[in-house]
Parts: sequence; structure tokens; C-alpha cells
Amino acid sequence: MKYKGFNILEIEKKKGLIYQLDMTIDGKRVRRNFSSLQEAKNEASKQAEIYAKSLESSSLKVNDQILETLDDLDVSLEELTNFYIENNKTFKKPLGSDKLKAGIPEGKMSEKWTNHKFNVKLVNPSNKRKYKVLVVGTGLAGASAAATLAELGYQVESFTYSDSPRRAHSIAAQGGINAAKNYPNDGDSIHRLFYDTVKGGDYRSREANVHRLAEVSNQIIDHCVAQGIPFAREYGGNLDNRSFGGAQVSRTFYARGQTGQQLLLGAYGALQKEIAKGSVKMHTRCELVDVVVIDGRARGIITRNLVTGEINRHIGDAVVLATGGYGNVFYLSTNAMNCNASAAWRACKKGALFANPCYTQIHPTCIPVHGSYQSKLTLMSESLRNDGRIWVPKTKGDNRNPSEIPEEERDYYLERKYPSFGNLVPRDLASRNAKEVCDDGYGVGSTGDAVYLDFSDAINRLGREAIEAKYGNLFEMYNRITDDDPYSTPMMIYPAVHYTMGGLWVDYNLMTTIPGLYAIGEANFSDHGANRLGASALMQGLADGYFVLPSTINNYLAEFKKDDADINHEEFVRAEKDVFDKLEKLLSVNGNKTVDDFHRELGQLIWNECGMARSEEGLKKALDKLPKIREEFWNNVNVPGSSNDLNQALEKANRVADFLEFAEFMLIDALDRNESCGGHFRVESQTEEGEALRNDDDFAYVAAWEFNGVGQKPTLHKEPLIFEEVKLSQRSYK
Repeated sequence: MKYKGFNILEIEKKKGLIYQLDMTIDGKRVRRNFSSLQEAKNEASKQAEIYAKSLESSSLKVNDQILETLDDLDVSLEELTNFYIENNKTFKKPLGSDKLKAGIPEGKMSEKWTNHKFNVKLVNPSNKRKYKVLVVGTGLAGASAAATLAELGYQVESFTYSDSPRRAHSIAAQGGINAAKNYPNDGDSIHRLFYDTVKGGDYRSREANVHRLAEVSNQIIDHCVAQGIPFAREYGGNLDNRSFGGAQVSRTFYARGQTGQQLLLGAYGALQKEIAKGSVKMHTRCELVDVVVIDGRARGIITRNLVTGEINRHIGDAVVLATGGYGNVFYLSTNAMNCNASAAWRACKKGALFANPCYTQIHPTCIPVHGSYQSKLTLMSESLRNDGRIWVPKTKGDNRNPSEIPEEERDYYLERKYPSFGNLVPRDLASRNAKEVCDDGYGVGSTGDAVYLDFSDAINRLGREAIEAKYGNLFEMYNRITDDDPYSTPMMIYPAVHYTMGGLWVDYNLMTTIPGLYAIGEANFSDHGANRLGASALMQGLADGYFVLPSTINNYLAEFKKDDADINHEEFVRAEKDVFDKLEKLLSVNGNKTVDDFHRELGQLIWNECGMARSEEGLKKALDKLPKIREEFWNNVNVPGSSNDLNQALEKANRVADFLEFAEFMLIDALDRNESCGGHFRVESQTEEGEALRNDDDFAYVAAWEFNGVGQKPTLHKEPLIFEEVKLSQRSYK
């Protein structure tokens, strides 16, 4: 038994029981025997009292020494106390989860990535062909990773639910890709790109990952130019640059409004070359429906053929998820309608932690919603904010044609509030301000939920031909959708869900908490903090796929011991059965509401309570309502057809079932993070001017959530964010 901090043992001897007191006196271990328990307790009390007095005496001596030192330094105790209070966070030792081992290299920030590449373990070229890597997704991250790994000599199998790799959603990216080339000679550098990205993310990203991204950015441009990507060029033939939000330099390379398409075609070409060589086995129209973990390691996936309904098992030595974000949980977003969170969520349910799910990005320049049964939203590139000016009428409810509203009756609210950055403030600020003016009654259009994006000044200054050369395809797209001509009348725009900064937690090598399972591109959380700057998504996708993953995955494979596991392993059998049972359950409900009915209801709930503004009351309301929607879904959804052929209703139902589970993570994370940062805006935490107010003392960490079961509260694991290069400060773009 324990008593007063000492152990008392009951020992049976020939003469009867004795009680042994085990203690430490003057640094030596001492054992004393007593005939009764009370005697042992009395001695323990005596020794505890002696020990307490010695501590008190020692403390007094130390206090006297401190006071003498302060007198020598001519510093008062009050001054020392004030210094400690002001710098308290410096003395706090951050408490991180043992489950999160980021593996950030030691050394100077500018040398971490170079040193790490030297220190990681390598796989002999002749041994690489013995290892198989499964890459799920063929967007910029997935296609570039699969092609590069195959070029290195690994066996690669690539999976996409589309009919061709080039149909991945990366093709929809319009505006450009960032790099620190400094071609305009306007003061850009790797350090400035790094700083802008950390600041733009509102100091909620991992510094080492962001610096690596900035370093690799220049290599991406060189690589893509070598591939023949038709970047825009100046009159003299040099690569052209334009500006994007959150930066005061021009560092964005672009191909009119089709940058994502051109970059994806480059990655697709590299992938097709490896497919033709036989280095990559391509699986089209195949959707990942589960991840297989054997002995704690990711060893394969279960897929469903979307044409035949066939369920297949695939085994590998490592699995890479390049499956994008979870924006479609909102129902209406700029994402393609097939984009989903299922791959990442299935990985989470198998043990991978999900980081910062409440960090979602609302893009400020999208075509507004025009009806309650609209199923998708359309992005208008952020690049338009280079030459377009955003404004609303100064009078509430002013329904005049915009050409009839004189200059003095227009409020260019971003230029007014943020004179240093104007219309090129980061996306979270531009979006919140648009919502604010519309909520206050200054919005335009039939719904009042829109603001003007006006190009008349730029056309008068530069000429129509110059604007058409920059944005012609974007103007044409806007005209086809709205039947308005943006050359003669301002565009109408409003914020919409576009990107998700949260994702699977990964270490510096991009590996999740499941050994052998990697997440790259938008599927991971690592680079953008609480808000992504424009033109950084393409940069991260290609950085991860072309340069980072191929340099780090060998660190895992070099120590991977081949075994005799195959697709008949019990874990594969169990995973396949679980998938089949879930599909059959969805088909058997035979309810009265469609999958879209439930998806729309979920999306409206998440948009209203976890969209551009969140509150404790709203989040708790959503957490109360969500389980009821989920329960009704499993009792009243109608999924026609069967599972053994083409069935798009079943595909969608399977994805929405995952959204209904994952959404709870988003709400819990948003409620737990009682601060405002970037795209996560808690109405209880804002400055007097209505800006996001961070709480660095309590929330400077990555929140990684562990799945404990559907409807069960997940476990929070924290990775402290340590800032070595960038000083924590309140963001200002004024």
C-alpha cells in the first residue's frame, strides 16, 4: 500500500506478519520492518515531515539567493514579475501528443530540407522494382507522384474514378501557380514566399513544411517549362507574372485562365509515358471504398468498379492518397460533383488522424447562387482581382443599373478598409467582407447576395484587347453562364466553398499516423494553415508529387520487410465484406427521400453554422441536429438499382453516408477551437474592427482528431506549432 508517498509492504514470516517501510533517506534506499501497520505508518509520517521541512529550508535558501542576484542587477521583484507575465508563453512547454511525431529536421530553416534529403534512407535502384506503391487519385499531386515514382523504378498502380486521369478536378484550376523566381525584380524571394504563406495561413501552419514548399516552388516552374507548359510570356519572351491575394509582389505564373488544365496535361503526359512503358498499371473508373491495414501498416485498398460494380482487392507495400479535399460536404461548392471525402475518411476510420477539419476556404469570387435546386457553383479566378475593382452601392437596396450609379455613390470597401492591399487581400478577408456588406443590406442582384467586380477602369486604362488577352476565356465562361457581358457591365460575384486546408495529419515525410499510408496535395493538412493563399494549391500538389514524396517514401520502404501477405489475407476479406454489406444496406432501405435531399439538407446545415461565421450556439445546434439527419438517412433514403452494375445513385449514397459522419468532426473541431484564425471565424473572437482575433496562448497547435466510432466524440491530439523564423503577430493587411 501507499502511505504519505512511501511504500508499505506486508510480508509473511515464520513468526507472523511484519510490515516493511520502503523509503529514501539522504539519497539512500532504506527498508525498515515493523510489527504492526500503525508503527509503519507513524514512521512514514515522521519521515514525510522531516522531508517537508528540508524542502522548505532549501526553498528559503534559493529565494535568498534570487533576491541577492536581483539586488546585484538592480532589478526589482515587481519588474521580474511583470517580465514573466508578459513573456509567459515563452516559458510554457508546449504539450504535444505522443502519437504525433512530426519528424521535423534539426538545423537552420533554410537547410532543413537539404539536410533531410541527405539523411533519409535510400533504396538501391535494383531493389526499387521489388516494391509496389498504390497511388489513389490522378490530379496534379497523384499524377505527378505516380509518374515520378515509376521513373525512379518502383512498381506503381494508379487509381481514378474518372474515365481518364486528365479528368481529375485539378483541371478546373484557373488562376496560376506561385513560385519565388522574382522575374519582375520586385523584391520576391524564397523567404518572402515562405513568410507570406505562413502569415496568409494566420500562423497555423507548420513552418518547416511551408519553407520546403517555397524552396521547391522554383524547381516546379523549371520542370514544367521543360515539359512544355505554355505559361504566359511577356513581349520579350520572358515568363510573365501576375499578383494574387496576400502578396505585394507578382509571383504567379499562369496560362491565361487555364493554368490547372495545362499543368495537369503535363503531369498526365509524364504518367502516360510510364503507363506505355509498363511501369504504371492504370485503373480507371475505380473508386477507393476502403483502406486495408495489416499488422498496423497500410498494405492495400478495396476498390469498386463504377461501371460493373465489381469489388476488387489491391495489395502494395505503401499506399498514397492524393484524393483532394472535402468541400462537397457543403453540397454547393466550386468542386466537381464527384469530389468527395471518402478515401480520407475511410483512412481516418482505420486509424489515421484527421487534422484541422474546421479549416475550410470560402473563395470570394464565384458566380452567386441563383436557385434553391442548384447543384454546383462556378469559380471566377482570383486573378480577376488584379484588374477588377470590387464595390457595392453606398445606399442600401439601390437597384439601379451599375452603369447609372456614379463614382461618388460607390463603396470600394476593400480599397477603403485595406489601402495597402486593396482588392488583393487574402481570400478569407475578401469573403467575410463581402458577406458583411450583403448582410448589412448593400448587396446587389435579385437575391441581394452579390457584389460587383468591375473592369471598366482597367479596360479604359489598358484597352479591351489587353484584358481579353489576360482573361478572355474567363469572361466568355461568365457570359455563357449569366448571359451578361463583363466587358460592358460589372460581374456579380459572391463567396463560395472552394478548398479545404484541413486533411489527414502527416509528418515531415508526408506519412500519416498509419505507417505506409501517405497523403499528398489537398488530402493532407500540412502547408496552408487556416487559410490558403491564391495560386498555392497547384504549387503544393506538384511539390508533393514531383519532389517531396519521391524523396521521402524510400525512408519507409528501405526498412520495410517483405512478407507473404496477399489479397487473401483475413484483413482484405474482412474489409471487402464490410464494403459489400454497407452497399447492400444502402440499397435495402428503400425510403422516400433521395440522396440529394439528404446531401442538400446537410450542406445547408454546415454552411449556416460552420461556414463563413461560426458561433458556439450555432455549432451546438448543428451537433444536435446532425445525428438526426444521419439516422433519418439510414432509415429513409431511396437508392434504386443494384450494386453489380453502373449505379450513380449508389455511388453518391456511399459518399454522402461518409459526409454525414465526417461533418461531425468539422463541427466538433470548430467548437473546440474557441478563437478566430483565417477561414475559421468565431463570432465570439474578433477585434473591435471585426477582424479575426487569434488566441496563440491556447490554440497555437494542430488539432488532430482520432476516430472512436460513429456518434462517439473523437480524441484530440495536439501538435504544438513552434515558430522559429516568423514572429507571431496579429495579421494586418491595412
